[in-house]
Amino acid sequence: MIEESETNLHSVRVRFAPSPTGYLHIGGARTALYNWLWARKCGGVFILRIEDTDLERSTQDSVQEILEGLKWLGLDWDEGPYFQTQNLEKHKEAADKLLREGHAYHCFCSKEDLDKQRKEAEAKKTAFMYDGRCRKLGSEEVRHNLAAGMSSVIRFKVPRDGNPLITFEDAVYGKIEKRAKDVEDFVILRSDHTPLYILSNAVDDSLDRITHVIRGADGLANTPKQILIYNALGINPPTFAHMPLTLDNKKAKLSKRVHGEVVTISYYRRKGFLPWALCNFLALLGWSSQDGKEFFTEAELIEAFDLSRINRHNSIFNYVPGDAKNWTDPKAIHFNATYIRSMALNDLVPYIKDELKENGLWLTDYETTSKEWFLSVIDLIRSRYHVVTDFSSKGRFCFSDDFEFDPKAVKKNLCPDPKLLDYLPELAGELNDLSGFDIHEIEDVFRDFADKKQVKAGLLINAARTAVSGSSVGPGLFELLAILGKDRVVKRLNDSVNVIMKRV
Repeated sequence: MIEESETNLHSVRVRFAPSPTGYLHIGGARTALYNWLWARKCGGVFILRIEDTDLERSTQDSVQEILEGLKWLGLDWDEGPYFQTQNLEKHKEAADKLLREGHAYHCFCSKEDLDKQRKEAEAKKTAFMYDGRCRKLGSEEVRHNLAAGMSSVIRFKVPRDGNPLITFEDAVYGKIEKRAKDVEDFVILRSDHTPLYILSNAVDDSLDRITHVIRGADGLANTPKQILIYNALGINPPTFAHMPLTLDNKKAKLSKRVHGEVVTISYYRRKGFLPWALCNFLALLGWSSQDGKEFFTEAELIEAFDLSRINRHNSIFNYVPGDAKNWTDPKAIHFNATYIRSMALNDLVPYIKDELKENGLWLTDYETTSKEWFLSVIDLIRSRYHVVTDFSSKGRFCFSDDFEFDPKAVKKNLCPDPKLLDYLPELAGELNDLSGFDIHEIEDVFRDFADKKQVKAGLLINAARTAVSGSSVGPGLFELLAILGKDRVVKRLNDSVNVIMKRV
């Protein structure tokens, strides 16, 4: 039997309760984030509960993806993961209690009966509502039907006397009222004795002593029903806070079927996002700070977060499928790039280390004898990178001599003047003769060489950039050459002749 939990009013307890029937969606991750922030803000408890009662669709792979996604985001839970199926007997006990106390009843209507009622509603152009015919059955008729083995579901008996209102205060939308007569007698237990979400979710929240239910606005329609269940079971309902939905730029719901992998958290991990950069971006999809600030440290966001600042209007995830440049919301890319540029090197390096390791580019020297050089390289090249994977792709030339040349860069910078076939090896020779190899010495060689050959310095600078990096963009050339080192620069300038010859 379910009894009201003794909850410390000063102890906030929230939960993230995903269904393990697929991937961890960015909308789900945002829900988890808001719950986590509120728990941390209030010194409360964040619970992870896996709602796995859909036995046909729930998979262990989905459970694992949810756990790994939350861990990667840094959203650590204090209790759990609990599994909803562990409480099935308690869900049935709750249904039995509601039956005994007259808050629910057996419904023997067949699928054909319900289909007929539905067609009648369609003919009248009214919304279908179960007409409640079985709530009028006497106890003897109910016992007779059960004894005869008739299939039945358990429906909640929505109060009708006096045309009551179902009322609750939502932390986002304010006072919500629903006329009881507009709520049908809804099913809480199927004919196979398995509970529906509407019952099991409310019972589990009671068992977990949840004080605040922070979830998407699509759950708002269920809340009046759950309020009725709480009241009938003699349990104080939690505080509800319904978040606005996140839609695409056509105001359609995000889905993997339509939008692809971009709506999954695992996608951002593979693409090289920093976990907190993604959290920071997700936080702003439906919430805003009082002072309009956008970039937060973890501690700052916890301090600033408040349920009253959750917006009532749906947020927009500005993504257009097929846009190669903006392969996700441009603001998300901007956030990640900003963090890569500005975060402390010691905080950034572990992500780069993992990325380089995965691509066979990591050397243990980068943590010992070459540590200073490695940190200088990262600090120089990160200003133009958007994701961590850029360090192993666009930045590969810093860690390996085996890197690709951008064909457009080769055509533009290495092939505009045939004399570069001679100039680049000569330039390599003059750089090789330098006693040192600092920025100013390198620049002097380039300027003097350009004057001597009576060409624009830009011709040599652009050619050298592509010769040493394979690209036409990057940090200041002289800083780049200095950090790559004389031997590597001289060799690549000489080898660039072969690259040019392949294009001629």
